[in-house]
Amino acid sequence: MKNIFFKYTSVYRGYLFLLILTTVHLMNPADAVAQKKGGAKNNAAFTTGKYDNIFIDAGYSKADIDQKVDKAYYDVFEGPNRVYFEVGDSMAYVSDVKNHDARTEGLSYGMMIAVQLNKKDVFDRIWRWSKEYLQHPDGPSKGYFAWSINPETMKKNSDGTASDGELYFVTDLLFASNRWGNNTGINYYAEARKILDAMWKKDGTGGIHNIINTAHKQISFTPEKDNYNWTDPSYHLPAFYEIWALYAKDGHEQFYKDCADTSRAFLHRTCDAVTGLSPDYAEFSGAIHVAPWMPAGFRYDSWRVPMNIAMDYTWFAKDKAWQQDYAKKIQQFLRSKGISKFEDQFNTDGTTPAEILQAGGFKKLRHSIGLVGTAATTAMITKDKAGLDFVHELWNSKLEPYEDGYFDPYYDGLLYLFSLMHLSGKYQLITPQ
Repeated sequence: MKNIFFKYTSVYRGYLFLLILTTVHLMNPADAVAQKKGGAKNNAAFTTGKYDNIFIDAGYSKADIDQKVDKAYYDVFEGPNRVYFEVGDSMAYVSDVKNHDARTEGLSYGMMIAVQLNKKDVFDRIWRWSKEYLQHPDGPSKGYFAWSINPETMKKNSDGTASDGELYFVTDLLFASNRWGNNTGINYYAEARKILDAMWKKDGTGGIHNIINTAHKQISFTPEKDNYNWTDPSYHLPAFYEIWALYAKDGHEQFYKDCADTSRAFLHRTCDAVTGLSPDYAEFSGAIHVAPWMPAGFRYDSWRVPMNIAMDYTWFAKDKAWQQDYAKKIQQFLRSKGISKFEDQFNTDGTTPAEILQAGGFKKLRHSIGLVGTAATTAMITKDKAGLDFVHELWNSKLEPYEDGYFDPYYDGLLYLFSLMHLSGKYQLITPQ
């Protein structure tokens, strides 16, 4: 009897040890650190599975919120001013209509919106079109995508690659694999791996590199030639690298985790210490990079930075203290310019730039809905009454032409829809279903 008791007690102890070991292994690393230090538990969505609906906090009803998101989707994808166009029975593209092209930026954004809102046919159509017409089948850029094409003539405007397109495409496909599996017509995981595996084979031959500068562990502006040696702050999405580390399973998991941490540290350096504004282009040090075609400053690309930081805060919460400070700074700066009139281009110190960038034939500062939207996402970080002013400003904004006729349903429209999705808790880290 004693031997039997010892046997079952040992089994029980072994099971208990295994349970504890498994629990520790599954614990978010940030939670483990916090518990070890006696701090508060990490409340990242990756840990909790919960996504706050900030519009609810701002006093709007769930029915009205859902209607607002549905209306924005309709306007961007289906309405008379849509930027999504179906081709034949199985393809579609997203177009920057005012510039008469389709680019990997918008195509990959369209796919992200589709996978988040569970619109599989839209996702599959955009992917098939992108793969057919933009992905290089051979040569030094094999596996990468030409970043711009005229969808009417099907002539590429450039064979070059914009690194953020690949960053989004891979993440889109991994999410699609998690949501829909890989046996419903497209093997999403295999397609993501084709891009990643091709990326890791780039060694500079033909002037083509990895989209991530492997020495600096930062995304390059483009993987071509000298553009490999500097970056665009709005391409820094630490949350996406965390996704790659979790689901790519290509043997580079630690590298992707390192890239996430490096991007967070980079954002500390490149965002102004007072205003929170970041430049469109930067050196890996965070200093402003001046390109021949782009006057330095906080301009159109930079609008995305607040949204990217808010997403990383919500999904992983690994840099909370700095991100909270950042959100307060950029809110304070924009509020100082007028919550309902802050403009869309600045020097990073907050002054007005000497040269205004043109958009759609207009050269004018505006209170742009795209920036209104991404600024509002910082309320996901601050979660206070002051931050809700930006949420109300977004709620009351309309995706429609300005009095002078300027209208951008593409960039403004996509960022507007992204922001509504984030603030309503509909833009989520998609885990295997």
